[in-house]
Amino acid sequence: MKVLVTGSNGFIAGYLVSELLENGWEVVGIDNFGKYGKVAKSYDTHPRYKLVEGDAKDVGLLKQLVGDCDHFVMCAAMIGGISYFHKYAYDLIAENDRITAASFDAAIWAHKQKKLRKATLLSSSMVYESTSVFPTPEGAQFTSPPPRSTYGFQKLSCEYYAKGAREQYGLPCTIVRPFNCVGIGEGRALGEHEIHSGNVKLALSHVVPDLVQKILKGQDPLHILGDGQQVRHYTYGGDLARGIRVCIEHEKALDEDFNISTAEKATVLQLAEAIWKKIHGPAKPFRFVSDPPYEHDVQLRTPDVSKAKKLLGFEATTKLDKILDEVIPWITEQVKLGTI
Repeated sequence: MKVLVTGSNGFIAGYLVSELLENGWEVVGIDNFGKYGKVAKSYDTHPRYKLVEGDAKDVGLLKQLVGDCDHFVMCAAMIGGISYFHKYAYDLIAENDRITAASFDAAIWAHKQKKLRKATLLSSSMVYESTSVFPTPEGAQFTSPPPRSTYGFQKLSCEYYAKGAREQYGLPCTIVRPFNCVGIGEGRALGEHEIHSGNVKLALSHVVPDLVQKILKGQDPLHILGDGQQVRHYTYGGDLARGIRVCIEHEKALDEDFNISTAEKATVLQLAEAIWKKIHGPAKPFRFVSDPPYEHDVQLRTPDVSKAKKLLGFEATTKLDKILDEVIPWITEQVKLGTI
């Protein structure tokens, strides 16, 4: 089986490509290296992997690549941390819409003219940005108020592209919504908006690497956004990749949508204290101060994950404690190297 993965040099896609290769897939990746630059991956020389440098908005190129593929995973998107939602409010909706339209144009063509069996779309938990239903089940994107951020609104638009392509052209598609991916391998983004958090300048604005580097750099008290009571489900990148692969392969995933996430929740404050204790040990008391939150910093994001378990037999099983044991040493080394 052969699959095209757009945005293959990205954070989640990096885990996904590795997962697919380990499970016998032939993978074609396309990336313009616009976010991180050319970053080496462990699988770059794998005999079943081909990387193409190109733009995911290029319909002609996508058609060329997807023409002999059985599956198409749409990962490419302009995406970043919470500061991205404010600095790039227009670009997030305009650029991502162009990428989405090109991807579905190519997928519709390949399904009708070639051998493409199905597309798999990576959406986002931000489609639930305005929901008041917790834990949030699949389907709440249709019954909740629309997302307030341009990023969340565009990700919801992606899902309507899938709906329209299925209704008009019969394109089979599975929608996957990852929640709060945590793992190793994410470097400093080239276009990331640098912000100050206390005495530390950040360029990732994703909560785990930002908290780790602030603690490593000696910030005390630790600066956190808001009161720290924001609830998240921190999901290991390897678990997300496995869940996405299951969604690609499983017959019961066809034309369905799935929240792919750990069932374990934690507040930002609980996360911060856990990281603090792993770095400093019990001798140094945990102290924090609250910085003003961002407008689109969703306070409660907790998914219902029962559908994936029931239909696909999938569960994200890696605990936050184990994730931090892997991520903290990696970030520590990257801080020393100056990559983040």
